[in-house]
Amino acid sequence: MKTDEKKPTRRSRAVAAKRAAILEAALAFFSQFGIHGTTLDQVAERADVSKTNLLYYYPSKEVLYVAVLKEILDVWLAPLRALAHDQDPLMAIRRYIRLKLEVSRDFPQASRLFCLEMLQGAPLLKGELAGDLKQLVDEKAAIIERWIDEGRLAGVQPQHLIFMLWATTQHYADFASQVEAVTGQTLSDPQFFDQTVDNVQRMIIEGIRVR
Repeated sequence: MKTDEKKPTRRSRAVAAKRAAILEAALAFFSQFGIHGTTLDQVAERADVSKTNLLYYYPSKEVLYVAVLKEILDVWLAPLRALAHDQDPLMAIRRYIRLKLEVSRDFPQASRLFCLEMLQGAPLLKGELAGDLKQLVDEKAAIIERWIDEGRLAGVQPQHLIFMLWATTQHYADFASQVEAVTGQTLSDPQFFDQTVDNVQRMIIEGIRVR
């Protein structure tokens, strides 16, 4: 059977693997030391590539930093993209909370780096925030507004609900050290993860349930 889809070549797979290794190494350093405390030599050594090879894919540290942040945004926003009007609102938001906590559990470095960039005023990411991010939030806020108008959710301001969901779920990654100091546990503990999901879901759902 013929197909129009092109299978990745050995070279394309090697390029993709090298890019992934560079981004992973960059995330490890950027999330710990920030852009100014990280050198390309460190990233190249950790990714097991030459600095020249790294610069072939990412011509400067700023370009590499933005590439890492854009990849974080893709992972971070995937659960929000899944929200659709034809879903049951409370079930959809329950699922969103679980998915966002899974992201906080599985990608804590990414969440912390994004938080660091926001605290610094997002100097290298303002275009993305004002463009694709704002467009996505506007689309999902419109869905939440429709749910409210239809009497399926309590009357809350949609953007503030989204901000609350972000703040609550990302806290467990951005302030993981604080969470562990207070509770002695992290999201990597299955029992604590399930407890966190249940409590966050109940607190938020009870605030937006129609009464």
